[in-house]
Amino acid sequence: MKSPASIKKAAQWALPYWTRGQAGRETPQDLFRVLYFGWLAAFTLKVLGSAWDVSWHFKWLRDDLAPPHLLNSAGTALAVALTLIHGYTGYGVDKAALRLIQWGTGIFLVAVPLDLINHRVNGLDITSWSPSHIMLYVGTFFMIMGVVRGWFMGAPPGRERTVLLGVFLAFFLENVHFPEQHQEYGILSLGAWDNQAVYAEQILLRFAADQMGRPVDRTMMTEFTLPVPDFLYPVYAVVVGVAVLVAARLLIGRFGAATLVAGAYVGFRTLVWPLLTFTGFPPSALPFFLVVAGLAVDVAFLVRMPAVRAVLGSVGATAVAYGALVAQSAIMGSVYGALKGQEGLLGAPPLATASAVWAGLGLLLVWLAAEWIAGRGERRSQAIDARVIATATP
Repeated sequence: MKSPASIKKAAQWALPYWTRGQAGRETPQDLFRVLYFGWLAAFTLKVLGSAWDVSWHFKWLRDDLAPPHLLNSAGTALAVALTLIHGYTGYGVDKAALRLIQWGTGIFLVAVPLDLINHRVNGLDITSWSPSHIMLYVGTFFMIMGVVRGWFMGAPPGRERTVLLGVFLAFFLENVHFPEQHQEYGILSLGAWDNQAVYAEQILLRFAADQMGRPVDRTMMTEFTLPVPDFLYPVYAVVVGVAVLVAARLLIGRFGAATLVAGAYVGFRTLVWPLLTFTGFPPSALPFFLVVAGLAVDVAFLVRMPAVRAVLGSVGATAVAYGALVAQSAIMGSVYGALKGQEGLLGAPPLATASAVWAGLGLLLVWLAAEWIAGRGERRSQAIDARVIATATP
């Protein structure tokens, strides 16, 4: 705990910066680092809460004040404070980054009471894909996008800039992949039911069954654990998840960036897995296929022509993602089945392989758009540099 003297010293350092200003004002480097390490702390709290949240909801009846919600709320409170600081002082962000952060925070804060009302009216709100939940993800999406832009535009070149940019993009990947955890937990919970094991408390199962108007049987468990079409998991993972990895490679600009961002997220999920399962919470399948997809993205960037790269990369990333999902389900399911007598429990959510065509087309459109935006930004930067040189030349 900080001493009164250290708090006083911190206040003396910070107070001179508390002045009204427009976004884009010159920011001292020490203040810039403090602001973005604050965002790092905020997103860390939110990710720790969200990592616990889905597992909690597959075990206990919902509670507004559940520990994962409180942990997430602490991160949200810090994010709101940082948003107010950026907005009032104008430090650490340009106008575009500030607007993204403000819109994202605003959407998230509107979504919170809507989600509470939704649960009061509709009970459990069984799927992660409900409208009020999607608003929470969308708000966080814009919030992190603004932070990524602010750090990308304002951090000085160097290792710290690259590493923290990768960390923020890993948070970005975690946020967009979050709803997919419903199927990742769901497939193992359904498999446990088929093997005469139940992870959820009886009060939760009874509540869900009453809400569906059914007895606690396999049909009810299927609706509870896998309430969305089978094609949604792989299509969304490829179109949205891989798109984040493409953005990571474009922004960081180094071979291996997409693989490392995917590896950071999957590595975090892997580390959290035993912490949750050994303390009595339900297990989840893990999205190892994202690492293979990230490697495919990095390999695609060896092609210099953006349009060709997008076409080849979309085909390659889609193929390896679907192939890795099939392999993950077969190999890991067999290993876990041999150890526990529960065949298939550590596999992957149901995979509609025919959906690969639509996943690949969706990824291609997003990848082309990302290449166009990146190319436009590069051309604009070159034009500004040319004007600066022309002005400086006697």
